[in-house]
Amino acid sequence: MDKLRAMATFVRIVETGSLTAAAESMRTSLPSVVRGLAELERLLDARLLNRTTRRIALTDEGREYLERAKRVLAEVEEAEAALSARRVAPKGRLRVTASVLFGRLHVAPAVIAFAEKHPAVRVELVLLDRTVDLIEEGIDLGVRIGPLPDSSLVAVPVGATRRVVCASPAYLARFGRPAKPEDVAAHRCVGFTGLSPGHDWLFGEGRSIQRVQVAPVITSNQIDVALQACRDGLGLGQFLCYQVDAFLKSGELVRVLARSEPPPSPVNLVYPGTRHLSSNVRAVVDWLAPRLRASLVASAVPASTTTRSSAKRR
Repeated sequence: MDKLRAMATFVRIVETGSLTAAAESMRTSLPSVVRGLAELERLLDARLLNRTTRRIALTDEGREYLERAKRVLAEVEEAEAALSARRVAPKGRLRVTASVLFGRLHVAPAVIAFAEKHPAVRVELVLLDRTVDLIEEGIDLGVRIGPLPDSSLVAVPVGATRRVVCASPAYLARFGRPAKPEDVAAHRCVGFTGLSPGHDWLFGEGRSIQRVQVAPVITSNQIDVALQACRDGLGLGQFLCYQVDAFLKSGELVRVLARSEPPPSPVNLVYPGTRHLSSNVRAVVDWLAPRLRASLVASAVPASTTTRSSAKRR
């Protein structure tokens, strides 16, 4: 604690521009500030500041140490804020967003249970099949499926989900089963713009990645419509495994081209990066993360035993 106090004193001296100003801002005496700086320099065996009667200036060692000291103090402050947030009961408005079907199947049940546990929280669950700008649209927490671009968002990994191609047994009996990705181009297909905005379906991984252009007989921005068309035998469909898990288990749909599936897509909880995370967001992240991890494991389809298994890497 003495070293952290001395470190904070050093940072305050630099920020205020003088030992006297630092003492005033910290509500302590000038001799105490002088002793704190001297003790820190003694412990580090380095001179941090060149001091004259009129001004102070950072040495090279001081300039390097200043940046590290700021990071250390910020981490300590964040750790204290996180513990404090956990002790404060969540209350007030909380806005959460997710894609439509994933939100309906996995996020909504967990959020409802969270609201039951914390009656002082007013939860708004926004389900949209588009990427939401959390800050611009006033969202506290989002569930993102797929790679995350560099941003100021904090991400908490909760699992992964695979792209799978499937069809109804009736369709496969009538038109046959594709043996390789390029065969898909000659098949009747069902398009879902929430997964593939264009008409390219993704297969393989690394240098073997393939984009196969399909000509859907029907395309929808609503997952329920695309799934119904696929189950009715209208064509092949490419979906995320959690979207078709129940239909694969019931036999209404059959998975094809398992050896050519792309690597799993990560699933993350994301929230705007701030130094002081609110008790609401902290509580809902702690609540949702383990439940979504369990849901994703339960709804996962296994990787093909003969494919290059990216599943083993996740």
